[in-house]
Amino acid sequence: MNITQHPELLDRLAASYALGTLRGGARRRFETLAREHATVRAAALVWQTRWSGLTELQPAINPAPAVWARIDNLVQADKAAAAMQAAREPQAAAATGGWWRNLLVWRGAAAAGAMATLAAVVVGVQVNGGLRATTGAQMAALQQQLQATPQIQYVAVLADDKATASMLVTFDPKNNQLVLQRVGGFQEGADKSLQLWALPPAGGPRSLGVLGQDKLLKLAAGEADVRQVPALAISLEPKGGVPSETGPTGPVLFKGELIQRML
Repeated sequence: MNITQHPELLDRLAASYALGTLRGGARRRFETLAREHATVRAAALVWQTRWSGLTELQPAINPAPAVWARIDNLVQADKAAAAMQAAREPQAAAATGGWWRNLLVWRGAAAAGAMATLAAVVVGVQVNGGLRATTGAQMAALQQQLQATPQIQYVAVLADDKATASMLVTFDPKNNQLVLQRVGGFQEGADKSLQLWALPPAGGPRSLGVLGQDKLLKLAAGEADVRQVPALAISLEPKGGVPSETGPTGPVLFKGELIQRML
């Protein structure tokens, strides 16, 4: 089954993967699909950015030593189970004719991940062996944050020639802006600028803006700037960028497919 043809299922799997509740063989299969499909990679990165903001809702707490011991035990047990599953999986897959491709299996994994996600958000952190419930104020802040999440219609993962992701680009139609998040370690020099380009199916590249050096960047843009644009690219230019009419003058460092997500 091609999960890229099932947006709701892909979204739930990506959320579970980013949170860490998608485990074992299902997690490894998701990672394999992410390497093969830009749509899957983009969905995972989108959810990683969403979940990363949730840590701000909890005050800093030093867990008891017993908590770290339990975490280590779980990690070691998960590694052992993964090794055993990896040894059995080729034979199991051959015997069942690729059972994991079945839609019901994916839906089951997604449902389990969704339940674990809900539990993780509502319960909060574990301290001294007990469960501390999330306060009403924290839940209100969480609800406000989720409601403020832009409705992403376009998304691209821009990577280098070794397929290493460097920039996550999303289009926020409500605020008419492109949101770029650095997900790699590249940092341009003080005398250089990164410049974002649309690569339309006809005509030359069109500049969408010059990037600052912040980890999270926003550029004003309308849907007309990204509609029917199959790919985006980032070039390294002199400080301040170059005019759109000239096209990229420096090396193109990152590029990727621009995917329209039906939400």
